[in-house]
Amino acid sequence: MSETTVPRPRSFPVRLLRLYGGLAMYGLGLALQVESGLGNGPWDVFHQGVALKLGLTIGTVIILAGALVMLLWIPLKQRPGLGTISNVVFVGLFADAALYLLPTPDLLAVQIVYVGLAVTTVAFATLFYIGAGMGAGPRDGLMTGLVRLGLSVRVARLVIEVTMLAAGALLGGTVGLGTLVFALAIGPLVQLFTRWFPLT
Repeated sequence: MSETTVPRPRSFPVRLLRLYGGLAMYGLGLALQVESGLGNGPWDVFHQGVALKLGLTIGTVIILAGALVMLLWIPLKQRPGLGTISNVVFVGLFADAALYLLPTPDLLAVQIVYVGLAVTTVAFATLFYIGAGMGAGPRDGLMTGLVRLGLSVRVARLVIEVTMLAAGALLGGTVGLGTLVFALAIGPLVQLFTRWFPLT
């Protein structure tokens, strides 16, 4: 979804509130998905796998990976904005904070609820974050950079996410039903929320 899909608020303080509120919700959603134990989204399978191998927190790996991805923007001629830098730093911090506070569910029913809440929260957070109009996230920028090189959006996203999923699985990241639910549901939910909650 492009940044022009959602009307941008004119007030800079409101845009900041939506940016950082969206990033906080994004971190919470990622934490819910991880704590569910039923499988992470493709990027977070990778983040978790690296975290397990290096003995770091997932949030720390999210920050480091975001910074490294931004280096790939240079040959792709992508320009970061405030939202890009904020995404690199704050999603990881919010995710670690939520992982610290959230209880780990033991019952399958609660795990399933976690997955449902995770995907819904990330979708709504994406709406808020994009609506702020302050620059693409590092991973989204990588995708759009590949599109500029001639790949379709679908192919670019597929290549990136399959690569991250495979690498993360090899490193020990959790792949499962939750991974499939996230992959299939996140796009339609973002589109649905865009229709229900336009940011004007």
